[in-house]
Amino acid sequence: MDRVEEQVQRLVTEACGHPAGSRPRQRNLTRLIRLIANKLWKENTPYYEDALQQTWVYFCQNICEGNRGEAYNPSRGSVLTWLNTYLKRRLQDFYIETKKQQATRFMGRQRQLGRDEDSETADPLDNFPASPDPPPLLEEVRAWAETDQTGELRRTRLQDHPQVTAQILILRRLPPETSWKALAAELGVPASTLSSFYQRQCLPCLRKFGESEGYIE
Repeated sequence: MDRVEEQVQRLVTEACGHPAGSRPRQRNLTRLIRLIANKLWKENTPYYEDALQQTWVYFCQNICEGNRGEAYNPSRGSVLTWLNTYLKRRLQDFYIETKKQQATRFMGRQRQLGRDEDSETADPLDNFPASPDPPPLLEEVRAWAETDQTGELRRTRLQDHPQVTAQILILRRLPPETSWKALAAELGVPASTLSSFYQRQCLPCLRKFGESEGYIE
């Protein structure tokens, strides 16, 4: 056991030797937090501080008694290992929730696509905060459409216009999206027809992908 772990275990023993809520316990818990704060898992995510705050609450509630979960058991590992495990789980929870919210906004906005060639209300970029980097969800959608592992997107074609596939439209309507007017001129198909095909055939494929990945319930 290294020096830091020895200090941690000593402070844990001292803290837990005093009643919950007492000044001596709070004093030792504060020392513990100062000792290990810089040694916890670090991650550059917008929700890291929230997850860290939950971790410290969990620490204070369970280091001696299992008030909200199982109390810390030194035989199963160090305090740092215990806290890092909890912190990573909370970060994962925030990550999953964030992606679900992104997917819900993305799909909701897609369903509002206009049906005529002047409709430009379905800008998927509106669903994400302004950023120089593409949102992770957007990149996952792009990768899914590009690989099209099952071939479903390539097989889904516009009747009488086999050059127009679900794969092409989904990719071209992702940010930076091509306007319906430009697509109509490029593909030789009326914008209203392309928009209708997108509503009927592409959106269900996008929803199926979102459900399969757990982004949409």
